Amino acid sequence: MERRLSPVSEHVCPRFHHAVELVGKRWTGAIVRVLLDGPRRFHEILAAVPGLSQRLLSERLKELEAEGLVTRTVYPETPVRIEYSLTEKGRDLAPVLSELHRWADRWLR
Repeated sequence: MERRLSPVSEHVCPRFHHAVELVGKRWTGAIVRVLLDGPRRFHEILAAVPGLSQRLLSERLKELEAEGLVTRTVYPETPVRIEYSLTEKGRDLAPVLSELHRWADRWLR
């Protein structure tokens, strides 16, 4: 029996598509997962995500900041300390990532 989409869902919602592309981009989910535990410095994030390069972490953090998911806080100390943390919008991804983790534990090796 062929499964068909209902008339309402024949087209993918642009907001849904943007959300999936954003969170599904390589390394983004892992970065957000690390930041769910609280503010982190650049090298703490880098150490928590095996295989992630400095260049890609920098790029993803800029993208997440531009999307309003991450804030970058500069502390005027010597030396300067910079921390990244999730905004309310970013923290709101917690249940989504939790469900994805549950699904991965069940279906992926």
